[in-house]
Amino acid sequence: MWTLPPTDSVLHVLSFIAVAAQSMTAALAAGKRSMDWAGVCMLGAITALGGGTIRDVLLGHYPLVWVAHPIYLVIAGVAALVTIALARLVVRLNLAFLVLDAIGLVVFTMAGCDVAWQVGVPVAIVIVSGMITGCAGGVLRDILCNEVPLLFRSELYASVSVVTGLFYAAALRLQLNDTLWAVLLTFVLGLTFRLLAIRYKWEMPKFVFSGEER
Repeated sequence: MWTLPPTDSVLHVLSFIAVAAQSMTAALAAGKRSMDWAGVCMLGAITALGGGTIRDVLLGHYPLVWVAHPIYLVIAGVAALVTIALARLVVRLNLAFLVLDAIGLVVFTMAGCDVAWQVGVPVAIVIVSGMITGCAGGVLRDILCNEVPLLFRSELYASVSVVTGLFYAAALRLQLNDTLWAVLLTFVLGLTFRLLAIRYKWEMPKFVFSGEER
């Protein structure tokens, strides 16, 4: 029997949006690789649910979220198909891709922290779990599209996830995880940080080594 995840928390509502957003980024990436519709849907599901799956396996958190609540698979598939229909209406696909990816990154980071906190692991693992949930799906998407992952080639990405995780973990520590403001403030902080990093091209120092002796 299909069951819906609990909706008494704004984080669960945001998770629906994040699944759709990440699936849409995958559909846009798949379109650039001329994938068929089945490939678009599959890539959408892998991108939207891959990070949470890896997190659950590492934490021993079963059943996997999408197994317990298959509605997530439906949302990912529908969002990917909707993107196929709307992609030609979007003039600035690159901007849409980055904004959708930022939403997914921040919300999945919070969701990952929330799951790890419920499992009862140390705070450091809570933050790492958030980062895995937020970043791994996008990495899988880029690898399957034969691209260098956005995590390694663009503006601050993993750092945004870590800062978001730290802020949300602090809220959990202060027992604010059930309040609307804690989730919304963390969401606004993380999304703003990521969008500012994109706008002003904030980057981590790069390691450049040609291997040539001078």
